[in-house]
Amino acid sequence: VKADQSFDDIRVSKVTWDSSFCAVNPKFLAVIVESSGGGAFLVLPLSQVGRVDKNYPLVVGHSGPVLDIDWCPHNDNILASCSEDTTAMVWQIPDHTPSRPISEPIVVLEGHSKRVGIIRWHPTARNILLTAGSDNLIIVWNVGTGEPLMTMDDHPDLIYNVSWNYNGSLFCTTCKDRRLRVCDPRKNEVVAERLSPHEGIRPMRAIFTKEGNIFTTGFTRMSQRELGLWDPTNFEEPIALLELDTSNGVLLPFYDPDTNIMYLSGKGDSSIRYFEITEEPPYVHYISTFSSKEPQRGMGFMPKRGVDVSKCEIARLYKLHERKCEPIMMTVPRKVSTYSLLRDDLYPDTAGPEPALEPEEWIDGRDADPILVSMRDGYIPPKSRELKVAKKNVLDTRPATRRSMSVIDGSSLPLLEKLVEEIQNLKATVLSQEKRICDLENKLSKYTNGTV
Repeated sequence: VKADQSFDDIRVSKVTWDSSFCAVNPKFLAVIVESSGGGAFLVLPLSQVGRVDKNYPLVVGHSGPVLDIDWCPHNDNILASCSEDTTAMVWQIPDHTPSRPISEPIVVLEGHSKRVGIIRWHPTARNILLTAGSDNLIIVWNVGTGEPLMTMDDHPDLIYNVSWNYNGSLFCTTCKDRRLRVCDPRKNEVVAERLSPHEGIRPMRAIFTKEGNIFTTGFTRMSQRELGLWDPTNFEEPIALLELDTSNGVLLPFYDPDTNIMYLSGKGDSSIRYFEITEEPPYVHYISTFSSKEPQRGMGFMPKRGVDVSKCEIARLYKLHERKCEPIMMTVPRKVSTYSLLRDDLYPDTAGPEPALEPEEWIDGRDADPILVSMRDGYIPPKSRELKVAKKNVLDTRPATRRSMSVIDGSSLPLLEKLVEEIQNLKATVLSQEKRICDLENKLSKYTNGTV
């Protein structure tokens, strides 16, 4: 895009972790940024291009660096994050620009004992979220209640990545023990595994295709980067195996299930390669490479709902530089006259924002493909919808104590009333101080912007 269509002056995080540092949906761009005293990320409306004000409010709730972020596929205002502080958090992002930093998550998910480096929403079931941590555990949560549904401890070493399949019945993982695993979360078991799909010891990545095959990126024994396509029902031989080049950067795969195109972006590379996956040999077809001068620190991939149909755009990636984020649009050159006739092969119905299953249905063993929406006239994101969290009362699950209720007798009531009154007074003081801080911040920003 032109220079004025980029997002400038973003201090992208320098934390050493192989996540994409960026997440995007049809409404917002989210980028993990450098911040002192904990972890933070920046959320911008897509329309707010240009230079980002250095005082723009961040999302600040984690006490350690943020390692991964992921937008909810069923609500464009809900974002999940995970951090070195061992927690995952779910956030409601308002449609309007917040006046101060967002510091209150809707729900905090605590279950890992070490840093949490991977977070992934379920593709078809409402409120189901997966986290993976350096304690080698995978936990699947019901965000609607804030409770873990299952915990998997089958991995003996660090988990590199996790990918759900098209309908969310299985997920695949890559691990430091050099194994590729296919897991069934509801049975809490590994249903297939393959040792060393790539012979090198450097990190691998794996992602499910729409047909149920697994696409992997890794390294050969001679440290050459390599791609593989595997059938999880027959892991003996790969469907395809391609050597690429010699480079240190881990290849992050981004997949479009509608066109079956895989975009590969290496950290530290200045190019994006893309391949089409088909059912005919050689199965993985090289298409082309997008090259630029600047190396990429991370990459975000827009869901199909967010592309511009009128420009024949089939994919949009958001490339992170050291101090900015640049949209890269992949378009298919077609004449307008033939475009209306050939639109259906470019834009088959794509996964929409409505979940196909409720959490209880998925837990009970039901599977469903995503509910599709037409892209004939493009997609308009709906207004913000609030995520309801119905936490169970922790007191209900605890054994009753032996102390009698009669200990709260009449003499304790004046003390309780006094405590309640003091709490209310403190709340009122805090609110007035917050308003004062907000006013002072607004004044300060006017001075720094030179408007006063």
